[in-house]
Amino acid sequence: MKGIVGRKLGMTQIFDSESGVVTPVTVIEAGPCPVVQVKTVETDGYEAVQLAFEPVVDRKITKPEIGHLKKAGVEAHRHLVEFRGRSELVLGESVTVEAFEPGDSIKVSGLGIGKGFAGTIKRHRFHRGPKTHGSHNIRKPGSVGASATPTRVFKGIKMAGRLGGKRVTQVGLKVHEVDPERNLLLVRGAVPGPKNGIVEIREERAHTRHHRHSE
Repeated sequence: MKGIVGRKLGMTQIFDSESGVVTPVTVIEAGPCPVVQVKTVETDGYEAVQLAFEPVVDRKITKPEIGHLKKAGVEAHRHLVEFRGRSELVLGESVTVEAFEPGDSIKVSGLGIGKGFAGTIKRHRFHRGPKTHGSHNIRKPGSVGASATPTRVFKGIKMAGRLGGKRVTQVGLKVHEVDPERNLLLVRGAVPGPKNGIVEIREERAHTRHHRHSE
């Protein structure tokens, strides 16, 4: 499993002078990410690799985190992210954007933009009520349950509430360009999160369906 941690810098577009095609891309400053821990089935019950991102001074993180990083010979870093799956990485190695190539299929995970408290129309795409004939139900949610039975509102009813601010994974993305000198990944299309948000980039493997053949 190839993976790296980065910071979303924003979006721009690349113009190809030969074909005249304009490609929207997201610029991500990714790595270098030192390997802090390599987990195996024998010791941890599953395979994974833990990467660190964004060097900081020691006082910015907790003492247990400092001890965990020093055990791997790594200086203080603000973020620790685990990538599950088999990996050829070893302790102390550093992952850079050179692990990816233009055209690679990837998926990007991040914390989506929080939009605060929102009503049912914006949050769940409800239809509004009629505006005429004295209607008082223009943007209200409507009925949320019966009265006598069951005399309560079921869990999971779609209502107004906080919108966004949840972990989102965008699949089906492609690496457009790699800039090793500036540690930049240019990803075709949009990725989750605000500007300067932390994102996780993973390789996306093709999923094949296994059809059961009748004898």
